[in-house]
Amino acid sequence: MSTTNVAAVIVTYNRADKLGKVIEQVLNQDRPADQVIVVDNASTDSTASVLDQYRGRDTVHIEQLTENTGGAGGFAHGMSVAYERGADLVWIMDDDCYADTDALRQLVDGHAAAEKSMGMRLPYACSVVKWTDGDVCEMNNPEPTWDWGKLLARGEQSVLVNSCSFVSVMFPRWVLTQFGLPLSEYFIWFDDQEYTRRITAAGPGVQVLTSTVTHDLAVNRGVNFGDVNDSNMWKFAYGVRNEASYRWHHEDPFAALRFAQRLFTGLRGGRVPWRLRRRLAKKFVEGIRFDPKPAFPRTVL
Repeated sequence: MSTTNVAAVIVTYNRADKLGKVIEQVLNQDRPADQVIVVDNASTDSTASVLDQYRGRDTVHIEQLTENTGGAGGFAHGMSVAYERGADLVWIMDDDCYADTDALRQLVDGHAAAEKSMGMRLPYACSVVKWTDGDVCEMNNPEPTWDWGKLLARGEQSVLVNSCSFVSVMFPRWVLTQFGLPLSEYFIWFDDQEYTRRITAAGPGVQVLTSTVTHDLAVNRGVNFGDVNDSNMWKFAYGVRNEASYRWHHEDPFAALRFAQRLFTGLRGGRVPWRLRRRLAKKFVEGIRFDPKPAFPRTVL
């Protein structure tokens, strides 16, 4: 068994019906995580009853938050706890992500092989994310680099990527030391894009094609601004604010304007009501003024 300490971090909020399966899939890995950290974002359903089944297990650590900090805050908290508990690698996922039995082993081995082939440290390794019917999950496709096939040409089963989602991605400890944590202030949406793009300052990430998970979403559809309605407006509001902030402050104003064009083209194409379009326009402007800075995990002596 490798002496590398791997921490799995699962963030959950009101998904008691799926959480047990997610935890079991992690505990039954053929290369087990050395510690499993479950962050409960102040769930109001029966999540506590599910977690009670795992209290007292040597490898399971439960973090019960007193308020819902969103996916971004939950991952920042869980990754910080993993760091403080001595993790060398931190593997994170949502509470509706079912990992295949060898998903972690393939990530660890694929990341190490890619680093050896590239002759450099690589900031993350992510899995192939499938939907429940076995097709690729549209919401979780990484963005490839221009030379994405370099490792494939060298016989590795990995491709180079610029960004990925937080549905099964693994970070080495040095990344948290050098770049800090995801932005808790984003709450939800685009937190994964911001973080993985931020850490590619150290080099590209890799998607390990032999590491697979299933994302148990209701429908297999990516983010489409034509889908905005009253029930999902709150999510899109965070997404617009966060992406506008990222494009403006970490790329350039022209990138923010291109995002604005894509946003309003999508809203128009979906015939989204004008009152909702106006709300998202305000969120775009809010994003220009919104520029949170990363926090860093506490140094372990």
